[in-house]
Amino acid sequence: MRDIGKEIYQLNLAGCYWLPSSTIDHVTRCKNLVKLNLSGCHVTSLRLSKMLSTLQHLRSLAIDVNPGFDASQLSSECKATLSRVSELKQTLYTPSYGVVPCCTSLEKLLLYFEILDRSREGFMLSGQLMVGESNVPHYQNLRVFYARLAPGYVNQEVVRLYLAVLSDRTPENLHAFLISAPGSFAETGATKNLLDSMARNVRLDALQLPKAWINGSGLLQHLKFNNPFYFSFSRCTLSGGHLIQRVINGGKDLKSLTSLNLSGCVHCLAPESLFRRAEDDIDSSILESLVVSCCNLRHLNLSAAHHHSSESIGNHLCQLLSRLKHLLSLALPVCSITDVAANVEKPKPPTASSLVPQTFGRKVRIGIQTYPRNLADQASQKLESSVFWALMGSLRFLETLEIIGSSFSSAMPRNEPAIRNSLPPCVRAQSVGDSEVAAISQLTYLQSLTLAQLPNILTGSGLISIGLQCQHLRTLSLANLGMMGKMIYMSALMDMLKHCKCLRDLRLEQPYFCAGAQFFQALSHCSSLQRLCIVSRSGTLQSDAVMSFMANCLEVIMCHMFMGESLTVCKNLQQSIVRSFQADRPALNVVIFPLLHEDLTEVIRDVPMRHLDEITLFKSRVAEEPPNLWW
Repeated sequence: MRDIGKEIYQLNLAGCYWLPSSTIDHVTRCKNLVKLNLSGCHVTSLRLSKMLSTLQHLRSLAIDVNPGFDASQLSSECKATLSRVSELKQTLYTPSYGVVPCCTSLEKLLLYFEILDRSREGFMLSGQLMVGESNVPHYQNLRVFYARLAPGYVNQEVVRLYLAVLSDRTPENLHAFLISAPGSFAETGATKNLLDSMARNVRLDALQLPKAWINGSGLLQHLKFNNPFYFSFSRCTLSGGHLIQRVINGGKDLKSLTSLNLSGCVHCLAPESLFRRAEDDIDSSILESLVVSCCNLRHLNLSAAHHHSSESIGNHLCQLLSRLKHLLSLALPVCSITDVAANVEKPKPPTASSLVPQTFGRKVRIGIQTYPRNLADQASQKLESSVFWALMGSLRFLETLEIIGSSFSSAMPRNEPAIRNSLPPCVRAQSVGDSEVAAISQLTYLQSLTLAQLPNILTGSGLISIGLQCQHLRTLSLANLGMMGKMIYMSALMDMLKHCKCLRDLRLEQPYFCAGAQFFQALSHCSSLQRLCIVSRSGTLQSDAVMSFMANCLEVIMCHMFMGESLTVCKNLQQSIVRSFQADRPALNVVIFPLLHEDLTEVIRDVPMRHLDEITLFKSRVAEEPPNLWW
């Protein structure tokens, strides 16, 4: 900073949670900064005031607002800088307006609400603590409003106070209005007034609303859109009929739409939702209208729903999606990729008991079956004629793929105890396994892959194909593959890892996972690996193997393991890793803890948000946010 500070115009320190405040103070040397990202860095109100007072050219700022933040400590020079800021991203860990009231020229406001309902001491928090603040936000120039809420009542309470000003006077230039809220977030009189005002006064290009604000209302019929590029109706009870009529106006040209999130919209590909069961076949004409109208889609999320294709030739979901040649990221439920005919004809995989002879005679070897070569060739030919194989072949430039079971839920949800039981996979998904995984190996440019709840994984041979062919793979997340309680694909996974030279993030979630010497030896071949997360109910680990792995993989700066080991074993290993490697890796973040321990949620709250959001917590990330939301 001392040598080149004056030549720096953009500085991104996002996620640098390990940097001491004294180091961050050197940002003041960058007098010509226009964009500054301090998300994840701990900066007090006084330090922020001193820093911003010298940055008179600043126009874009990202900060965290932590407990103890006091806007009254901001100097007049600091407030003058903030008055010129047009883009603000603010992550809130405490009920507060933060610096929003000082930013009188805001055009883009991104708010991330991460406030817990209880303090560390166990006291209930309240969003009403904000009411006494003297200033209110200035939204008159706002073009983009985005709010993402973590679970919890306080987050909802606080965001309503931010929205109260918007409901009084809706900015004329507002073109993107997005609120991402999990669970139930009820509509109030104030929010209804806001939406009515938006319907009268603005034309939007991007929209996302809590499901309760859309379900059962005629809102979509009244909102006006200009050239929309992003829609998210995640978890809404939006029917296919409403989707076609109210969103794409019966087939209106929507070539501008590049990102669409229909995750959890169980009826979005059916004409009506009133008398429809979730497992009924989709109406392919609705999907076809969507594909034709939104032909330039780059990001599409259809996960967390049962999208079952009918037996009609040429109308399979995979065949229709293959027309979207510009797709870069795609999320699908497991049951949507199976061939209908194959699903009917394909026998269930034999169990060990069915292979045991019922009478005296020749001994039968129990294990992986061997097949004659001609049968293997027939299977290969059948695979290459499958609709999913054809889909993968047509989306050659796909970079992100998620195949997630409709009923899958991670064993480690946010702010709650670990889930001990999991729902069985969809009947249509029972046949999805190694051959479908092998089809993914056609994606030469694949960078991120998520596979969850694929019940028919037998050997994991498809994983080896991906390791060999997808040489750009950086992020891999595998969860509940094959029969529960049996890691029968372990050998193939270890072979796969030996070829993943670019892999940076690995997340594994599997009951009874054994993190032993062989696994970590194979993982050591991933020379670029930076983050590892293992979630395993009743899983075991070998401490010596973990220590050896950490010594060999010098780039690893995050190691999270939530297993079935005792608290003593976990604590001792965590302390050993920190003692041995923290000095040389200041960013090292280690959490090793029993998955089913009652204090898990307290441990999770100390994990840096960057790791927690990007890898530790399982979720679908395709079209989660509009593209290029922040620089």
